[in-house]
Amino acid sequence: MLADFITTAIATLLVVADPVLLSALFLAITHGMTNEHRREVALRGAIIAFCILLAAGLGGAKLLELLGISLSAFRIAGGLLLLSSAAEMVFDRRGERLKSTAEQAITIDHVRNIAAFPLAIPLMAGPGAITAMILLAGRAEGRVTWLIALYGVAALVMAACFASFLMAERISRLMGVTGRAVLSRLLGIILAALAVQFMIDGVSAITPWHAIAS
Repeated sequence: MLADFITTAIATLLVVADPVLLSALFLAITHGMTNEHRREVALRGAIIAFCILLAAGLGGAKLLELLGISLSAFRIAGGLLLLSSAAEMVFDRRGERLKSTAEQAITIDHVRNIAAFPLAIPLMAGPGAITAMILLAGRAEGRVTWLIALYGVAALVMAACFASFLMAERISRLMGVTGRAVLSRLLGIILAALAVQFMIDGVSAITPWHAIAS
């Protein structure tokens, strides 16, 4: 059903993007900037990240076809990748890795391209989000309504990230270190369950009993 697909897409992309965690990293990579510059970086980053996700949804399956990779194989591999991201969140390794990436980028190119790198990619539209978009687009199976809904969800998630960037200072004060840690672990467990479901779908599509049933 379309409603179930939309719910899955929202849950997957929101958990992978993790706007609350990104809001803390946004403060770190825009340290010393004026509010006007921060708003510009946030807007550009959200737009660039959405374009990356849109391209992944539109052309990701075609690219897999050219490479001779089945969607079932990508579902299993993508599920493993998302499961790895979930483990990082649950065991509190993801924030340290993303923060390290952001700090390295600042030393190379402080402000000019910060919206594109590291904000848009790899922080907002990283491997997990790109993988999720390809998997969800594959689940849509070419149905135009489902694909439009998916791109709408991607736009909504990027808008949520943009809003969290604008409210980054308030979110940081409100949640504190403990609140962010608890939320990150809870989202990690949800992402792990979604990752396992992707792998189950991939295995089911290539098993003999699935072929007989269909």
